Amino acid sequence: MRKILLLSFLFVNIFSFAQNDREVIKKIDDLNASALILYNDKQIVEAFKVFNKAKALADSIEDDYGAATANFSLGNIYYLMQNYESAKVHYDLTLDALKGINDYYLISAAYLNLAKIFKEQNNYDVSVRYLKKALQNSIVGSGMSVIDKQNVQNIYFESGINLCELYIENNKLDEALIKLLEYGNYLKVNAIKPKLESYYNFVYGMYFTKKAFYNTAREKFGEAILLLEQNNKETDLDLMSNIYMQLSISFAKSGKNEAAYTALLEHINYQNKFYKEDKDARDLIIKSQFLIEDYKNEAETANYQRLQQLEIANKFKKINIVIFISLLLLVISLLVIYKGAYSKIKLSDTLKQKNLELEIAKDNALKASELKTKFISNVSHELRTPLYGVVGISTLLLNEKKDLSERDTKYLESLKYSGDYLLNLVNDILQMNKIEAQKIELKNVSVNLKALAQSITDSFGYKLQESGNQIKIAIDEGVPEFVKVDKVRISQVLINLIANSIKFTQSGVINLRIKLLKLGDKKVTLRFEVEDDGIGVPKDKFKTIFNNFSQLGNETNTSYQGTGLGLSITKSIVQLLGSKIELESEVGQGAKFSFNVELEIDKKKKSILDANRFKKIDGDTDSKFNILIAEDNKINQIVTKNLLIGQNYSCEVVNNGAEAVEKVKLNNYDLILMDINMPKMNGYDATAAIREFDKEIPIIALTAADVEEVMHNFKTIGFNDIITKPFDNYEFFQTIAFHIEITNYRRGKAGFL
Repeated sequence: MRKILLLSFLFVNIFSFAQNDREVIKKIDDLNASALILYNDKQIVEAFKVFNKAKALADSIEDDYGAATANFSLGNIYYLMQNYESAKVHYDLTLDALKGINDYYLISAAYLNLAKIFKEQNNYDVSVRYLKKALQNSIVGSGMSVIDKQNVQNIYFESGINLCELYIENNKLDEALIKLLEYGNYLKVNAIKPKLESYYNFVYGMYFTKKAFYNTAREKFGEAILLLEQNNKETDLDLMSNIYMQLSISFAKSGKNEAAYTALLEHINYQNKFYKEDKDARDLIIKSQFLIEDYKNEAETANYQRLQQLEIANKFKKINIVIFISLLLLVISLLVIYKGAYSKIKLSDTLKQKNLELEIAKDNALKASELKTKFISNVSHELRTPLYGVVGISTLLLNEKKDLSERDTKYLESLKYSGDYLLNLVNDILQMNKIEAQKIELKNVSVNLKALAQSITDSFGYKLQESGNQIKIAIDEGVPEFVKVDKVRISQVLINLIANSIKFTQSGVINLRIKLLKLGDKKVTLRFEVEDDGIGVPKDKFKTIFNNFSQLGNETNTSYQGTGLGLSITKSIVQLLGSKIELESEVGQGAKFSFNVELEIDKKKKSILDANRFKKIDGDTDSKFNILIAEDNKINQIVTKNLLIGQNYSCEVVNNGAEAVEKVKLNNYDLILMDINMPKMNGYDATAAIREFDKEIPIIALTAADVEEVMHNFKTIGFNDIITKPFDNYEFFQTIAFHIEITNYRRGKAGFL
């Protein structure tokens, strides 16, 4: 019977709550709307009271959107009162309530206001972080109204210009210029409030003032003043005062003292108007602060009285407990059962809450990981694409050695080697997390150590001439000519160490030594040393110079530049090679970096990285294989086409995936090289379309994107293989030949390998 009554009670309450929720939400929206009208009419205290009522109601029924709106408005009131700590609390509550709600205006506006608070408090890093979050969340949704769209666009623009101003104030002028140009383009295609456009021109003028381009700065200040004067409703006295102040400074630095004095008078005029207007506002703020505090005291008094009443009620409850103690003793067994059930329910609720927190943490981690992956993929693609042109054209020129002088050939070989190294360096920097996690796979190939050492030193020709240094190579006689090692990684280590020595040495000698420690039948232990006679390393810096972004400071010379990643990457790679980097140094006596590695001896003296050893196809036109190249980049088209023609392939080029699909329908090809990122139709869609009517033709993804990104689903789409640009020529032609041979074997045709 008791259970039936309890269930009936719960059913009635749930039903009534469902009916009342809509009415309560409507009431919350009405309260927020009326409070906003009061706030705009400068009835701050009344608005504060109504917003608090709306917040209390929203919290009671877990109306996240209503709570977010009320908290955001309360944050604005506290911001107006200059109570920044309370403002931060309410903006944070706004963002918490909006998790899962795509109100991009409220989200971006909350981040922007938080950034302004930290800007007021001179906390540059935090302010920049919040401005970037505001920019990321200023998204114009497809279902937005015109007003909401304009609001989000204005928030985006204002956040960006605030970021530019912070960059300028902290002398990050290159970053500021990039953003100013970006927002200038944004301004051309979006409707932005005149006041914000004036603010943009003011910040742009500050940039030109910092760069000492005073005439251009004055043009920008003039545009800012004209915009404010043409829009009286948008006039910002404080901004106008600051513009004339900067204009006066610009005139003064250009030697135009009379114009500077006139601008200064205008600055003082607008400053006085601003102070007068600000005084009225301050009087209102002070009065509002007093009344709000009075309202809070009244609320605290009412709460105290409520607590006293609860205490009296608790005393009566105790009396009732004494009266019914005998009844409680009779049902003690039921209470024990109830207690056990309650404990289980409580434990279950706790577990649910913890699981919810874990899910939220997991989602945040996944979002951060996805953002990082996307960034790495995009940057990797943008860097690899031009490198493909550099390495490819260098290779094409080297293949025509008969038309080149010996000096030009040497220069081109150094250029190609530097391009190959730069590509791998870019990959390592972009995937620093893989280096630290030791997820890089070593590729052991045959390497001629003498040729490698000479090639590395040749690539420093310009730097050596610039610094007045020279490099001496010393290789022990017993060192095998060919060993198996990851050529790229060992090159990267030696280049980083030599570059480090050149940076801290002037008109000196850098010694590259390869010493024989132990020689066996199949293995050899070598010691690599790079020693200079430069400024040396203090003892207390021995460990820290191998940290990420570490730089060796010097009181007499601050010209040392670099990312600070070279030695850190070197240390990680040496550890991957199964060794440990060693350092010996005295200040003023130079430094010596060294490490020992055990390598396999290659007695066959065959290097798979030598592209010139690839056997060409016979010149018989009947045996030519026809390849379709789908590539939108003109330079990449030239490079790939000429490489294939040089190996006696016949090839045809199209500019996008759509053209590739049509060509395959009309012609017979032995293989397709498919770029991933193309206009009209990308490589994924084009490959999927081709697979609908041709299952056999080999399609190789030729991409500058991150390989792991493409590998994720390339087989399901229909690719047979992947080649990353810039590629090794030997690997490139071997892959092509392999897939053509396999396909021809399946079709019953003769191969050529």
